[in-house]
Amino acid sequence: MASITFKHVKKVYPGNVTVVPDLNLEIQDKEFVILVGPSGCGKSTTLRMIAGLEDISDGELYIGDRVVNDVAPKDRDIAMVFQNYALYPHMTVYKNIAFGLGLKKVPKDEIDRKVHEAAKALDLEHLLNRKPKALSGGQRQRVALGRAMVRNPAVFLLDEPLSNLDAKLRTAMRSEISRLHKRLQTTFVYVTHDQTEAMTMGDRIVVMKDGIIQQNDTPQNLYDFPCNLFVAGFIGSPQMNFIDAVIRKQGSDYIAEFCGSSTNLKANPALDKYVGKTVVLGIRPEDVVAGESDGIAAKIDIAELMGAEINLYLDCQGVKLIARTASTFKGREGDTAKFTLKTEKIHLFDKETELAICH
Repeated sequence: MASITFKHVKKVYPGNVTVVPDLNLEIQDKEFVILVGPSGCGKSTTLRMIAGLEDISDGELYIGDRVVNDVAPKDRDIAMVFQNYALYPHMTVYKNIAFGLGLKKVPKDEIDRKVHEAAKALDLEHLLNRKPKALSGGQRQRVALGRAMVRNPAVFLLDEPLSNLDAKLRTAMRSEISRLHKRLQTTFVYVTHDQTEAMTMGDRIVVMKDGIIQQNDTPQNLYDFPCNLFVAGFIGSPQMNFIDAVIRKQGSDYIAEFCGSSTNLKANPALDKYVGKTVVLGIRPEDVVAGESDGIAAKIDIAELMGAEINLYLDCQGVKLIARTASTFKGREGDTAKFTLKTEKIHLFDKETELAICH
């Protein structure tokens, strides 16, 4: 098994296009780390540098205690699972899973044992004689996982492996990959643009933007204590509401004014230098409490029934807000609703730097 360490790693493409300017990151042995961010943020490039599929322009990459900058992909003791499965269409499931072991001249009886062990773990035993075209998307992805498993690599690399699956299958495969990690006790590095996958699967999430790590933390800390506006808006679905608000002080109390009304804030000395200034107030939809009798008035533009919950799209004097409330809420589209914000759940961000002021 192995840790992975990036030390001032830089990736520049021809034409002087810098994708990763200066990456410093440590992934512990047996950890499940998710690289997440929008398209073009450098997450797949980072994964491909670990795999050896992209050269490193500068800096050092370690797998375990070994610098692997110039080590060929086949000698890095890694296995990679791609979003398009990358299976051989002319080979059976058995031969696809066994392919890498055959190249390594592993004895036939050992190959057979490993293939059947992986097939049993992934519920593929009844499919071993089929070819990929006769399989569903989820089955093909399990075959790709099985092919990686039998090699017993030090590091598993997964590049958006669920993006080609439908929503129901993605949910099932998320659980399957999480169970696989616990069973194998191997280092997993997983790339996705889907923050739901990131929040539900990883021990730690690395949020990237423009090749730069914005925040590197546990899923819960990312959700509760985002370090800047980008992370706050990227993590969470529906995303966090952002409102321009002016900070006021009344005696020892702090308040935020917006929509011609105000809401109380937790006392925090960091707010002193923002009194009289505009900041960005962030509040998650589940922390906007609709149906209050003495709250702030807003018009319901859309009431989106989600089963046990309703997402209310509100218009408060031109300010757009989303509130998540129970399906028992009686308000409908076109109605005026009153809402309040949970004081202890308010996030404040500097309007210029976009960094968090307080949570």
